[in-house]
Formats: sequence, structure tokens, C-alpha cells
Amino acid sequence: MVAHRYLRAYLAGVFVPTLILPLFLTAFVVIRLVFQIPVPIERVIIFPTALLPVAWGLWNALWLGSHTRTHLGLGPHGAILAILVVPFGAVVAGHLGILAFDATGVSKLGIHLPYALVAAGLCCFIAVYYLVWKYIVGFINGVLGIAP
Repeated sequence: MVAHRYLRAYLAGVFVPTLILPLFLTAFVVIRLVFQIPVPIERVIIFPTALLPVAWGLWNALWLGSHTRTHLGLGPHGAILAILVVPFGAVVAGHLGILAFDATGVSKLGIHLPYALVAAGLCCFIAVYYLVWKYIVGFINGVLGIAP
């Protein structure tokens, strides 16, 4: 099955965030309505819901198209996406007033995190992206017949 390889790659990439984002939305609703914590859900959830599935799908199609030239594995390719998405999301959150940056760290919704903790979280985030792309997206690519 050679037809529509890039469409299948896009759909394989969209699969994971489409399943996970409703769980985050449920958590935000529970935090806001049950625990009465004032989380600005309208501003926090827009970026991931609108852009992450599209970014994952396009990133998987890009991997399919560039794999023959770069020979980069799917796990490292996914980790690069995390390196690109996190700063972009931080800039958007800073402009929306969700994050505040100062000399000692980042403030988010009244919680101050030092930059060392942010860097450790970023490393964990990159590792999670690596594993999800290597095993879950790689499995879906194999099921759809687009894995090289």
C-alpha cells in the first residue's frame, strides 16, 4: 500500500495528542470546578488543543519525507519537536499573561519555579516525547504501513 503515505503519516501523528488532550481538558475542568482553583482554562487550553495535534501530524509527515536522507530515528525526531514546541508555547503563554519570566525563574498561576527546576522539567518532557514517538507513534506508523 503505497498510496497516500503522507496522509497516513499525518493521521498517525495526530493520533496520540488527540487521545491525550481530552484527559488534560477533564483535569482542568475538575481543578477549576471541583477544587475551585481559578485556572484560566480558556487561555491555557487553546494552544495545546489547536496546535499540538497539527504539529504532531505534520512532524510525522516530515519525518517520513526526510528519513531517507537524514536516517534520523523516530524517537530523536520526536524529541526535536519537544525542543521546538516548548519555547514556542512559553512565548505564547508569556504574551497571554499565563507565564511571567523574571531573573530567578518562571511564575505560573501564582506558583514560582526556579530555572533549574524548569530545566529539569524540560529534560523530562523531552524524554517523554522521545519515548512516545519511538514506541507509540512508531507502532502506529508500522500498523499503517509507513515505517521504513
